Amino acid sequence: MTVFTFDGTLDGLLTAVFDAYAQHLPPGELLRRGQPLPLFCDGEHAVTTADDKAARVWAGLEKRLSREGLHLVTLSWLSELPELDTPLFRYVYKVFQQPPTAKSIETNYADPDVLAVRNVARRVAHEQQRMKQFIRFQKAKDGTYLAVVSPDHNVLPLITDHFQDRFRDQPWLIYDAHRHYGYYYAPPQPTMRITFGDEASVPFSLEDGRLSDDIVSSDDRLLQDLWRTYFKAICIRERLNPRKQLNDMPRRYWKYMTEKHK
Repeated sequence: MTVFTFDGTLDGLLTAVFDAYAQHLPPGELLRRGQPLPLFCDGEHAVTTADDKAARVWAGLEKRLSREGLHLVTLSWLSELPELDTPLFRYVYKVFQQPPTAKSIETNYADPDVLAVRNVARRVAHEQQRMKQFIRFQKAKDGTYLAVVSPDHNVLPLITDHFQDRFRDQPWLIYDAHRHYGYYYAPPQPTMRITFGDEASVPFSLEDGRLSDDIVSSDDRLLQDLWRTYFKAICIRERLNPRKQLNDMPRRYWKYMTEKHK
């Protein structure tokens, strides 16, 4: 089997599928550039990402997969897990091996590549839901609401529509401290992706998400204190179940949650 190496982008992966068909190369492993090659392989094919090739493969997927199946590909890719590269590469390749009249491979969970892609997509979807539950906004003096997050998977593109619908008349910023970008919404303008040239100068902490004292609204500071008091007051010590709490609210989310701040 030939080992394919690519630049780590989705367009690069789709280009690898195009090359595999165009050059009649059975899909072996797909590795990111710089990763060591396996000891036993027939050769290496270095993929040069091409937008036109990627677009043709994606257009083919749109014809051969259901809307849910296409969403599965997108979800799994947002996991950013390097171990997904090879199963997803093979999965997309197999989609084009199926005759147009055959049943779609997307529901063939006996296929290890289909199952691997599906399981990763489910993990991303699960974190997408958790982000909607665990995001905590703070209000700045100018009326903008800020939330800092650091999810395991790149789920921000999946949740912006939810918050735009929910806070349609309020400006807000959700910032991913791990990936160094965020989404900003200021009605009536559409939500836009933003980055900061110098994160050291931003008016909030990337460690716990707190706004600086000279930026945070006095009303919001009061509301945070009230929320922490309420959170402690409703706690029934005799019914504490730390294991269940960690299962429902993993510790990695705590640092950005108001009720967990001291």
